[in-house]
Amino acid sequence: MDLGGLAGKGAAAGDALAGLGLGGARAVVYLVLDRSGSMRNYYKDGTVQHFAEQTLALSASVNDSGTLPIVFFSTDIDGTAEIAVDDYNGRVEELHASLGHMGRTNYHRAIEAVIEHYKASGTKDPALVVFQTDGAPTGKAAAEKALCEAAGLPLFWQFVGFGDPEAKGFDFLRKLGTSPALAVPAKRALDNAAFFHAGLDPRSLSDAEVYGELLKAFPGWLEGARAAGVLA
Repeated sequence: MDLGGLAGKGAAAGDALAGLGLGGARAVVYLVLDRSGSMRNYYKDGTVQHFAEQTLALSASVNDSGTLPIVFFSTDIDGTAEIAVDDYNGRVEELHASLGHMGRTNYHRAIEAVIEHYKASGTKDPALVVFQTDGAPTGKAAAEKALCEAAGLPLFWQFVGFGDPEAKGFDFLRKLGTSPALAVPAKRALDNAAFFHAGLDPRSLSDAEVYGELLKAFPGWLEGARAAGVLA
């Protein structure tokens, strides 16, 4: 696939995949974007657009669709769309500007929307869901319930934090692997989520660093999902 202006990012994504033994792997990639009010400056300064381009290049490295489905969420689902390898310049800013009011941070609404889309697609490939946020879920119990229920599906949730790495709001995500409320296997068939913090200026990270973090936990989840019968 001709990635055009994304060729450099595509090469970095390919290198990261190969380094983790995932060369030739196939997966669906989703991008979930936080539109809570505190995200305003990250849209305005192009940070979210930049991250979407990195995720689009990763998607193009593991499937042939040439598109990346995006779920914008805040209090509810603000909108859904796709960007494509031949139509991505400025698209995230355009889409964001068309969606109106920025609300709170209800993770569970976005989780539900991705699951609905995945089931409707009919694909048999696993999904890597890149879930960007700059804070805690407004409804923690609802977020926990949604992630636990999703553990029986072939979807891996890679959360990405924007903002102050020391902020207490990220405690929910930091504890994903150890929280009793999300225990494996008592509440989840397997550990289906991971978290990395991209810092106050996510654009300062190289493409290689971003892909290394986005993919770090994915091979282990694939192995566990196959062993648990979640993935054929």
